[in-house]
Amino acid sequence: MRHHLAARTHCGSSSFPGETDADFAYLLDWLDEADIDRLGCFKYEPVAGATANAIENPVPEEIKQERYNALMARQQKISARRLKRKVGTRQQIIIDEVGPTVSKGRSKADAPEIDGAVYLSSRRPLRVGEIVTAKIERADQYDLHGSVAGF
Repeated sequence: MRHHLAARTHCGSSSFPGETDADFAYLLDWLDEADIDRLGCFKYEPVAGATANAIENPVPEEIKQERYNALMARQQKISARRLKRKVGTRQQIIIDEVGPTVSKGRSKADAPEIDGAVYLSSRRPLRVGEIVTAKIERADQYDLHGSVAGF
């Protein structure tokens, strides 16, 4: 299964009409098995003209929120574990924002404003658009932190 997944995976929605507790548990089990880098999710909402609006057994709002929270919490743990593997590595980072002490960038695999960021300290001022080699020193749930190791 893993070799067929795209680098970017989105869960179309959680709590589609008729989704049972067993269906949702199956989704959580799949998420653990898939071990994907990133996941986006939204709670299903009816859309004007959609045939899904006619499906019986809509999921109550309270359960939608519980499932959304559970799914995103599960993915947060997976993301933190996967990012931790990058600590100690060197990564090519493009600089998106320059700050007085820390600049913000992203790797080739990261979409701006969607995915996590890489926060870097540097001995010299950086420029937006510059690509640097960064030593990754720590990770949290969605972001990496490090220092510039080369230009």
